[in-house]
Amino acid sequence: MILRTATRADLPAVLALLEDEERVVDPASVVVDDAYEKAFAAIESDPRNEMLVLVDGDTVLGCLQVTYIPGLGKHGEERALIEAVRIRADRRGGGLGRELMKQAVDRARLRGCGLMQLTSNKRRTNAHRFYESLGFARSHEGFKLAL
Repeated sequence: MILRTATRADLPAVLALLEDEERVVDPASVVVDDAYEKAFAAIESDPRNEMLVLVDGDTVLGCLQVTYIPGLGKHGEERALIEAVRIRADRRGGGLGRELMKQAVDRARLRGCGLMQLTSNKRRTNAHRFYESLGFARSHEGFKLAL
């Protein structure tokens, strides 16, 4: 398995992972509309964003998005924000998520980031245990405002 930057050809598989985390969704059933095309193009063209996929041959087994955020805190160090972490439902429990996150952390360190952060829905208790097992700490309370 390898971790690489997602290509446009991976978009249906990534959307399938994001559509339903409890079951395997066939990427061929996913409708890739103009909004998804525009969003992917924006991520792909932005040097501060990466959509990464964990693949085995032609099969996308996992994904995550990393956004690198410049800031003045921590003496100007960048931070890495992780979003949309998913592993195919039928492949969980075998260490793929751990490998995906480890490689994302390694990439952020190589880039010079001083912090990696993420948010997770309060209902995703299994995900919370997973992130804590990787060393992430519940250090802040998160807030969101739908616009």
